Parts: sequence; structure tokens; C-alpha cells
Amino acid sequence: MWVLEIYQSKQGEGIWTGTYSVFVRLLGCPLRCSYCDTIYARYLPDNPNFEHGADISPEEIAGRVLLLDQPHVVITGGEPMQSNGITQLTKLLKDFDYKITIETAGIFFTDVYCDLMSISPKLSNSRPINSSNHNELKQHDETYSKPDIVQKLMARYNYQLKFVVDTPQDLDEINLYLVNLQNVIPERVLLMPQATDIITMDQKAQWIIPHCESRGFSYCPRMQIVWYGNKQRT
Repeated sequence: MWVLEIYQSKQGEGIWTGTYSVFVRLLGCPLRCSYCDTIYARYLPDNPNFEHGADISPEEIAGRVLLLDQPHVVITGGEPMQSNGITQLTKLLKDFDYKITIETAGIFFTDVYCDLMSISPKLSNSRPINSSNHNELKQHDETYSKPDIVQKLMARYNYQLKFVVDTPQDLDEINLYLVNLQNVIPERVLLMPQATDIITMDQKAQWIIPHCESRGFSYCPRMQIVWYGNKQRT
């Protein structure tokens, strides 16, 4: 499995915000979201933009997680659900009784062991802006929205649906997206402001929170920005 980093920190988003966890960041993602904050985790060795990472077995990853001695594990990326070995890794971690969160865009379905499937369906606001790479644009447009896979993940796992909201128009798109899903539990729909600083996040909260209250959704601040700022872990 191609791994970028394994570290411990606090979960900054979602229903387990504030939970101390071990984060396992896997490499590789077919999407090129305009607001991606982990661009460095997109690329695999067959891509000329590949810079960092190591090919590590699921057994070694589990061993490194054990050394960090936290009861929660967050498997993220990149897009971890496309990674070879994800089923074996989650089985090993579950054998050690870890609480497992998987952060996914909901574009791949794989049998895994997890306690929370944190699904972040992408909206049209994710489309790359001013990209000159037509192949990447085409790949993104063909891949970013897979509501049928999101539905399967919801039916199979304990889930949260975490939408990135940039403008008020995104709220209408979210509402339309949810109409096409069955058995959505409103409080498991989390609306998260697209922001890289506290001021912008608070400004967008002024109109996102009332919408959440009117629909029974949950507001999801990006607490890692509050705690650590908008920077890559070093």
C-alpha cells in the first residue's frame, strides 16, 4: 500500500471531532478538486508529479499504528477506498479493536471494516478551475459524482455525509443531491464551509447554520484550522 504519512492528531471534522486518533494517509486519488487541501497525496509512482511516499504492507502499517497507542484510527488520502490492501488493513486494525473511520469521496465501493464511513460527496464546486490538463478535467468530470455508490456505502456502514459548501447556491445542489438518496438521516448530513482561515469560515457559518437548522442537518466547522492553521503537517 502506498502511504504518505502515519501520525497522531485530533479529528477536526465530523461527529467525532476532537477525538485523538492515528491518521493513516494513503496515496492516490482520481479527483482534482478545486479546493483540495491534500494535493500532495494525489499522486502514485506512475505519475510524474509523484514526490513522496513509501510502499508498506498492511501488517507494517498496523504495527506503526499500534506504536502510537490511540484507540481511534482515521484512514484518509488521497482516496483510500481505491487502495489495494484496504480490506486487509482494516481487518488487521479491527482485530486489535480499533475504532476505524474511513474518509472517502464515495466514488469506490470496497468491503472494509469500519465504524464510521465518512463520505464527502463532491458537488460541481469541486471542478478544477483554470486547469490546462484536459485529461485530468475529463477524469474528474467522469468520476466526482457517484450517488449509486454513496447509497451502497450508506446502506452498508454507519455513515456521515459531509458536503463542502462554498456559496449559497451549493445549498440548492445539496438538496437536489439528497433527493436522489434513500433513507437519509438528516442529522448525519454535515455541511462544512469551504475555508482556509477562521474569518472566512465564520462568515460562511452565518448562512450555513440557519440552513442546517431549517433542514435538521449538522453544521461541521473545520476545527483543524482553528487548532493548527491551514498548513500541511510537518
